[in-house]
Amino acid sequence: MSLLTVERLEARHGLLQAVRGVDLALGAGETLALVGANGAGKTTLLRAIAGAHRASAGRIRFDGADITALPAHRRLKRGIALVPEGRRLFTGMTVEENLLVAAGRGRAGRWTLATVLEAFPQLRPKLKARAGDLSGGQQQATAIARALMSNPRLLLLDEVSLGLSPAAVEQLYLSLRALPATETAIVLVEQDLGRALAAANRVVCLLEGRITYEGAAAETTRERVMAAYFGMAGGR
Repeated sequence: MSLLTVERLEARHGLLQAVRGVDLALGAGETLALVGANGAGKTTLLRAIAGAHRASAGRIRFDGADITALPAHRRLKRGIALVPEGRRLFTGMTVEENLLVAAGRGRAGRWTLATVLEAFPQLRPKLKARAGDLSGGQQQATAIARALMSNPRLLLLDEVSLGLSPAAVEQLYLSLRALPATETAIVLVEQDLGRALAAANRVVCLLEGRITYEGAAAETTRERVMAAYFGMAGGR
């Protein structure tokens, strides 16, 4: 049985339909790369799965239960955590305070302050620093580590590498590689197609809110994804 199942999901921003009839399934420990041009509906889809954006139609199942009507905080308790674009840290609080504020809001599990710092050792010397004073890479690491403190079974990552230096991106992906071994499923929105294909088991391309390509990452070429980006032949 799939951990996450999305069935004919639709979501709107007023009169604009941002997600159109999306079907997805994701198993425990699997990483799905979600790619597409700006405005394709990727962020809205992640927010709808997390409960931060109301679905206008369709169904979301998590671990066999229908969660379509559940609010975000109850989905967090069930094990769905979103790292939003822009990180949204408490910039006036320290790194440690940002991490600890998430403890107890999710599930019990292996992720504690100690284990999160093992996964993100670059944060250890910054624990007492204000989050607003960190570099972009350190802020992104803090945002992901904060999400892990809720012990998610499904981690939704929106634009992991956006605006970061190559060195910061490499360090983040080194930390992320260990997560599937914990059976944490990941949906990854990533503009760097090479990294997305290397990190994921499967890749899905969205165009104007619809899936135009879906396939195994190991069998997916850049050419096929770019064709799906622009609605050309060779998509799904």
